[in-house]
Amino acid sequence: MPLKPQRRNKRLFDIEKILKFLPHRYPFLLVDRVLEMEKGKSIVAIKNVSYNEPYFQGHFPGVKVMPGVLVAESIAQTGGILLYHSIPDPEKVLVFLSAIKNAKFRKPVVPGDQLRIEVEILKLRSKFCFVKGSAYVDGESVAEGEVMASLLNLEELNERE
Repeated sequence: MPLKPQRRNKRLFDIEKILKFLPHRYPFLLVDRVLEMEKGKSIVAIKNVSYNEPYFQGHFPGVKVMPGVLVAESIAQTGGILLYHSIPDPEKVLVFLSAIKNAKFRKPVVPGDQLRIEVEILKLRSKFCFVKGSAYVDGESVAEGEVMASLLNLEELNERE
């Protein structure tokens, strides 16, 4: 009996569009697709966790586990995509991770997992933003936390150099 074709996740935009907004590149780009976004409010994205990720060579040999700090970074990057779509003149701003609060890592993330990352804006100002994010695998919470990001004006940053 032939298998039914799987329905693909709907996508708001894929990796090519993500690369236009995030400054991150391989091996540090930790968002593969955006599924939903309400500018100024929330976003849902995914990260496919492959056995080929470079960090699995050393974390840990014999028991492959995605480092919690990289799960937190995937939440931060997803928040960054939302921020770049929620501010005026995003091409003039660089978003920097400033703080992580109340981080909790509930279950290990392993090769073959697909992270579903959900982030909402708590507070957005001209120089900083607070977001709350959660990561899920198969509907179960694997991580959560609050992230503070600084919004730096690129022109001012370039004048310093």
